Amino acid sequence: MKKMCAFTISFLLLKFSLILCSFTEPSCFWRIQNNEDNDGDLRTDCGFVLITYEEPIEENFYNNVINFRIPARRYEVFLVLLFATDEINRNPYLLPNMSFMFSRIVGMCEDTLGSLERKYTPQSNSWKFINYNCGIQEVCDVQLTGPSWTTSLKLAINSRNPKVFFGPFNPNLSDHDQFPYVYQVATKDTCLSHAMVSLMLHFRWTWIGLVITDDDQGIQLLTDLREEMQRHGMCLAFVNMIPETMQIYMTKAKIYDNQIMTSSAKVVIIYGEMNSTLEVSFRRWAYLAAQRIWITTSQWDVITIRKDFSLDFFHGTFTFAHHTVELPKFRNFMQTMNTSKYPVDISQSMLGWNYFNCSISKNNSKMDYFTFNNALEWLAQHKFDMFLSEEGYNLYNAVYAVAHTYHELILQKVESHKMAKPKGLFTDCQQVASLLKTRAFTTPVGELVNMNHRENQCVKYDISVAWNFPQGLGLKVKIGSYFPCFPQSQQLHISEDLEWATGGTHPQVPTSMCSVACIAGFRKIHQKQVTHCCFDCAHCPENEVSNETDMEQCVRCPDDKYANLEQTYCLQRVVSFLAYEEPLGMALGCIALCFSTLTVLVLFTFLKYKDTPIVKANNCLLSYILLISLIFCFLCSLLFIGHPNHITCILQQTTFGVFFTVAISTVLAKTITVVMAFKITTPGNRMKGMLTSGAPNLVIPICTLIQLVLCGIWLGTSPPFIDQDMQSEPGKIIIICNKGSIFAFHFTLGYLGSLALMSFAVAFLARNLPDRFNEAKFLTFSMLVFCSVWITFLPVYHSTKGKVMVVVEVFSILASSAGLLGCIFVPKCYVILVRTDSNFLQKYKDKFHY
Repeated sequence: MKKMCAFTISFLLLKFSLILCSFTEPSCFWRIQNNEDNDGDLRTDCGFVLITYEEPIEENFYNNVINFRIPARRYEVFLVLLFATDEINRNPYLLPNMSFMFSRIVGMCEDTLGSLERKYTPQSNSWKFINYNCGIQEVCDVQLTGPSWTTSLKLAINSRNPKVFFGPFNPNLSDHDQFPYVYQVATKDTCLSHAMVSLMLHFRWTWIGLVITDDDQGIQLLTDLREEMQRHGMCLAFVNMIPETMQIYMTKAKIYDNQIMTSSAKVVIIYGEMNSTLEVSFRRWAYLAAQRIWITTSQWDVITIRKDFSLDFFHGTFTFAHHTVELPKFRNFMQTMNTSKYPVDISQSMLGWNYFNCSISKNNSKMDYFTFNNALEWLAQHKFDMFLSEEGYNLYNAVYAVAHTYHELILQKVESHKMAKPKGLFTDCQQVASLLKTRAFTTPVGELVNMNHRENQCVKYDISVAWNFPQGLGLKVKIGSYFPCFPQSQQLHISEDLEWATGGTHPQVPTSMCSVACIAGFRKIHQKQVTHCCFDCAHCPENEVSNETDMEQCVRCPDDKYANLEQTYCLQRVVSFLAYEEPLGMALGCIALCFSTLTVLVLFTFLKYKDTPIVKANNCLLSYILLISLIFCFLCSLLFIGHPNHITCILQQTTFGVFFTVAISTVLAKTITVVMAFKITTPGNRMKGMLTSGAPNLVIPICTLIQLVLCGIWLGTSPPFIDQDMQSEPGKIIIICNKGSIFAFHFTLGYLGSLALMSFAVAFLARNLPDRFNEAKFLTFSMLVFCSVWITFLPVYHSTKGKVMVVVEVFSILASSAGLLGCIFVPKCYVILVRTDSNFLQKYKDKFHY
């Protein structure tokens, strides 16, 4: 029963492994699972030892070293090692008369890892590699490890053999106090976050997802990215910190998947180690068809197994790799490789390796011809330029660093006459490590490599985009570069001619923003308790503009300008005023002139018929004063028309107040005269003397003097001035005369109103007095019209703006003046000119001459 339970549990675990495999690249997954041993991820990496030998390399040496199937992922590693060692062996100035080779693969090898020893056996004239645990003689050959830093970390524990790590730079291995014999050939990514943010700024991606491993490197990148993104107004939509342990990861895998699939962020940064739970996540998302723009480092140049094909420029993987130099001899080495000496089957693995280290040339990349059903046919018709991946290029430099170290060791032995036998045997690990650390040399392609300054270099990045083709093929194209040593405006360079990289069509750059960009004419309104990348858009306030997208604040237009309808730029305002050239100004001016001319004609008529009873009966002197004042009342309205200036602004209100005061006080004097004329008919009344002496006429100068005093106080305290009204009419600056003191203006109107009401009251009382030529009724109606006009004027005046206010005031002046002229003098002119028979004096009825 116990055996049956154990078998069931084993079967279920195997079934679970098969299910998990469907989310990942099968070869990768099975390689990880099948090769895993007690040392964890040691089997996911490669390790080599570089040795020197005074005799030529045996023909079948590498057949014994590479006696297993090379995994596709590590194919480039072997090719680079073979090429670099062959190139060094052909160089007469580097390790002359010595054979330089590599052996003992650590990682995806079938041998058990142990400390490396070698023993020279004269009988066979060859080197025998044995395990140090058997212990014969310790040597200090340099080991190459990578690309995973965890493998190098485990190999470095309790080991004095110098090691060169050719994977991405890792700060854990740079602690020379803890790992004095581990050196890194890769340069430190001091500006990676700056480079990534610069790329995202170029394409205006502001809403970014971040997936990192939950380790020190991932946390450091998160810190750097947050600081750099906040400086440029960018935000992180989510941060997935993938745990390193598979058991913990599987408990949260669906959460990570859901966050990727549901997030509105179209751009996701991936940073961490390959052969980890982070890679499992990436494979799962590829299986789930997560259409995202991936931004990552060069080690994430991976091919997905999906069969659908879409040549979409902006749904690939953007990679940042340290700038590498092309190795011109590498192609020739590949073409002329002696397969009997180097047991590498190029024909079977070439296509799988093309993805990593072949860069299609610009002149041969017309992807619009990609119409073959078989991608192999298309690849066969194009020539490729071979470029090493960053990992392969680091390995190439690492081999040369070791070769130069061995060369210097041999020279020191020759100079000190302490040449040991055999010649390439090194036993002083401290000496080897010291020389390796200080090596500075120039590679055959002209690059200067300094092993002692790998952390503080100004690193140039190549930016590439990788596509996945059908049948598991891939292509990577360089689209730009980033060099932090240049001025900030020149650090990022993206190729302007991207058509060759996108199949002849202009790429449509997708957006990755939390909120839709606020176009010109709008401004951002940030939501509470939400990151600043999420916002609403609102129209700019009145007379404010925004001429760029995503503006925080709109800019107010200067006073002499106004915002256009879309509020995207300011337009020059047009200066406007109530001009004579305008139809309304011309009409009002003509009306004022016509009425003033008519008043002059009435005055001439009264002068001509001054001896007629109707003229004499109504006190002809007061009538002349009233007509003259009305002429000036009509003419003062012309001061409100035309371009205002300082003088006209002062004269407008003073002439209006004074002339109307004269007119109204004259009407008051006439009404007082009418009342007194009927009162003196009573015997013994003393008013006759006052009437004959012209006492009622004193009302005119007294009232006028009061008005002059009021106007003087007005002009002395707050006089009218020229003002600009920019609110009434869009796009116009209306030049008007500001009243200065609104209180003084209304006080003047109130004074005129009080005189008019007084005149109205007196005239109303005298309207029924018996006399043929009694004008009390006409005076009553004239005051009624005058008061009605100015009472209506106040609410209308205050409800209008700009030129309309001026029009209302001019109209009120003309209407009230016309009311006085029409109500008082039109009936008299009618009698004088038309009803001449009524204009006579009966001797017995007319008893009063005054």
